[in-house]
Parts: sequence; C-alpha cells; structure tokens
Amino acid sequence: MIRVALAGPRGRMGSEAVHTLMKNSSIDLVAVLDYKEIGKVLSETSIFPANYEIPVYNKIEELLQIEKPDVFLDLTTPESVYDHAEHCLTKQVKVVIGTTGMSEKQSSSLQKLSDENQTACIIAPNFALGAIMMMKFAKMAAAYFPDVEIIELHHDQKLDAPSGTATKTASLISEVRKPHQQGHPEEKEVLQGARGASYQGIPIHSVRLPGFTAHQKVIFGDTGQLLTIQHDSMSRQSFMSGIVFAIEKVMQTNDYIVGLENLLTEEGDLR
Repeated sequence: MIRVALAGPRGRMGSEAVHTLMKNSSIDLVAVLDYKEIGKVLSETSIFPANYEIPVYNKIEELLQIEKPDVFLDLTTPESVYDHAEHCLTKQVKVVIGTTGMSEKQSSSLQKLSDENQTACIIAPNFALGAIMMMKFAKMAAAYFPDVEIIELHHDQKLDAPSGTATKTASLISEVRKPHQQGHPEEKEVLQGARGASYQGIPIHSVRLPGFTAHQKVIFGDTGQLLTIQHDSMSRQSFMSGIVFAIEKVMQTNDYIVGLENLLTEEGDLR
C-alpha cells in the first residue's frame, strides 16, 4: 500500500480527499497536517466519522519523521505549500501538490530540489479529467484558431486569480500560437482591467461568485465562426479520481511534473 500524508484535511478539497483515500484499498492514509488544534486524531473533529483515527500533526517535521509517508499530498494554500514541499523533497518524500498560486521562483526552486534529491514532485493545477482534456483540446485548436480568450469562473473563496488551470491552458496554447495582441489595434480600456489579464496576448478573465465550483471556457474566434471548449466541475468529487491517479503515478517516477496531462497515455489510464 502507498503510505500517504495529507495537508489541509478540513478544507473543501481536503475533506473530500480524506474520504476518498480512506475508501481506497491501495492507499493508507497515515497522517494529516493541520496547524489548528483540532484533536489528536481526525475522529475528534466534528466533520469526520468516529472510525477515522488518523493522527493529526501540527509540525511537518514531526509528521515526516514519525510516519515516514511515501507521498505527501498538499491541498492547502500558496502560503504553505512551498514550505511543505521543500521539507518533503529534502527528506526524499514524494509530493503531489493540488494548490495553485506559487511564484515562478518557488516553482523553479522546487524543481531544483526535486532534481537534486531525485524525488518526484507532481503539481496539478486541476485534478479533473475533463479539465485536462479541455486543456489538451485547446492546444490542438490553437494551431488553427490563433485568436482566443479564456474565461474562468470559481467560488468566491478562491485565493488566486487567474486560476492555475487558466494559466496552464494559456501556456499550452502559447506553445503552438505565435504571440500577438488581439482586438482592434487602437483599442482602449475605458475601465482598467476590462480586457482581463494578458498571457502573451491571450486575455484571461476571472469571475469569483458564490455558487460556482470550478468552470472554464476557452473561446476561439475566426471569421464567421466560434469554437468554445468548456468544462464544468459541479462538485469536488470531480477531482478525486485525479488525486488517486497522481498518487499512483508519483510512485512510478522521480521527475518534476507540472500538469496531469503529461502523465496521460493515449490508451486512457485515468480511472
């Protein structure tokens, strides 16, 4: 069995992941990391069943030393994830990160640590299979439709904007699209920010409202036609198969990998 420790068990994603991992016969959830005093085991909280006797740690150093997990799954915040990953990679504990918002400097530093310690680190801007397909299809379309805009819509508690998925989508599109500014050459924003953020000339618009979970539209325009590629996550259960997939795959590599699309095969092995 794969010994997994999870950071962020009380969050929306984290609590769903706890339930998923507890039900998986090939994974042993050995510990969780939480900086609040919520009890010695998860069952002492009000949000988990009485049989969830998973140890709760407040210090990552202590967790790694005592529990010795094979994989550390981080579903916390950009403020915490880098420090967690740094500790793990230094101790040669494989890492799966589902938190977006790290800086390029932090990402580069983690890649260096991963390489130096020959320890895998998978960063997944999105764990949903449909979202991964959306990104792959968007890259394919961009080779023929160079004018494109991205609209991403998330719940109002999301900390980063644009989303990691939107940024990753724009990055993939840019691999086949020559950078250029879209719209009228004399276009002016009457209200600053009206045209969204710009990634090599690709406008990205972020919507934050109660009621949304995670949604994205990639809209391509050409003379007389539009192509829209859209993905909607209705609940956080949509991310769970990707989390299990990433945990299984990180055990098979020592590489630093950004995006689950880099782990998929044509035969389709994400279950």
